[in-house]
Order: sequence, then C-alpha cells, then structure tokens
Amino acid sequence: MSIVIHIDVLLAQRKMSSGELAERIDLTAANLSILKNDKAKAIRFSTLEALCRELQCQPGDLLEYVADSKE
Repeated sequence: MSIVIHIDVLLAQRKMSSGELAERIDLTAANLSILKNDKAKAIRFSTLEALCRELQCQPGDLLEYVADSKE
C-alpha cells in the first residue's frame, strides 16, 4: 500500500510554483520536495492544514491511497 500526494497536480491547476507554496506555508523547499516526490513517511496535520488552505482544497484532493497490486 502507499499514499500518493498530488501536490504537483494542484500546483499546476493553480499556476503556482513550488517555491511560492513553500513560502506561503512556511516550509522549506527541501521538505516540500520530499512531500511532492512521495518520500515522506509522515505529515503533520498543521502542514496538511496549511497545504489545504493555500491550495484551496480538501485533504482528499491531496492524498490518495493506492493498494499494492498482487502479481
């Protein structure tokens, strides 16, 4: 199982840069990159709240559960 984070999609839809978003939510560019590249092991609710506020979305717009395929 994995959780996929759709920050890139939402940024593109809103014509916003990663740097602008990082500045708005007071997150380092490196930490935002970790989130964007699905390398994060956890996310603070305060960060999730800030992302939703600035991207004007719901948590479900940002996060998606994808089950591992059994082959």
